[in-house]
Amino acid sequence: MFIRMKITIRSKIAAGGILVSDGAWGTFLHKHGLRPGSCPELWNLERPEIVRSIAEAYIAAGAQMVESNSFGGSRFKLKHYGLEAMTAQINTAAARLSREAAGDQAHVIASIGPTGKLLLMGDVTEDELYDAFAEQATAMEAGGADACCIETFADLDEARCAVRAVKENTRLEIICTFTFERTVQGEYRTMMGIGPADIVAPLIEAGADIIGTNCGNGSERMIPIIAELRAAAPTTPILVHANAGMPVNQNGVDVFPETPADMAAHAPALVAAGANIIGGCCGTTPAHITAIRKAVDHLNQAKKK
Repeated sequence: MFIRMKITIRSKIAAGGILVSDGAWGTFLHKHGLRPGSCPELWNLERPEIVRSIAEAYIAAGAQMVESNSFGGSRFKLKHYGLEAMTAQINTAAARLSREAAGDQAHVIASIGPTGKLLLMGDVTEDELYDAFAEQATAMEAGGADACCIETFADLDEARCAVRAVKENTRLEIICTFTFERTVQGEYRTMMGIGPADIVAPLIEAGADIIGTNCGNGSERMIPIIAELRAAAPTTPILVHANAGMPVNQNGVDVFPETPADMAAHAPALVAAGANIIGGCCGTTPAHITAIRKAVDHLNQAKKK
């Protein structure tokens, strides 16, 4: 029997608070020995103590929401490792491990990433995508998730399919985030040419409760993206998971240069632009989340005065 959070994320935001999410998972897994080309999600079964410890570290750092180790957990992604028959088992374990770490102290957010298949190219049918997303989401709801984050998307059709699958098959709150890159003209677009304002109405219509952006940019570059989302969605909660800056290659290794203090310093501008939930993506650590939590607590206290 899993103890879920009784108060929804939306209710907390409606009460006026800014919330703090967690940071990168892949960074942690690789530090613990995950090798390139290996399946991160298989560690939910083979190295559960490591996966649970990641969630525990972020909760100890001050995260009020913690994701699951399931970003590549769709049957399509798992097929690359010959693990598609274990999709439900792997995803249920992912949510359960984060739930065990969170107890009733933090929301567990089921991470759902893109499948790598393109409807436009005929790689997959919409029904096949729908079934895959529904399979993943229902397994994680069974594992104790409170919500899901359909994240790092670029294709609006795939994202809408994912949102609809979760909405129609679970009771999870639905967060959906896209990754944008800055063009030479200074605009922000996905690799499919979609801008921040373009995602708002379709995602809300499909059933998303919270929208946002993750990855692809450091905190400073996220500010105009959040502002554009907020202009198109005046009342919808918005989440931002920024990278720890833009990666810099040092001796053949990508290093993310933003320090915890750097990311925390951008929190007020992100909130002013319209963010309701702030967390981290690539390169962020529990130290980054601790710094962000301190900055957010200060902002929340200031709002009460």
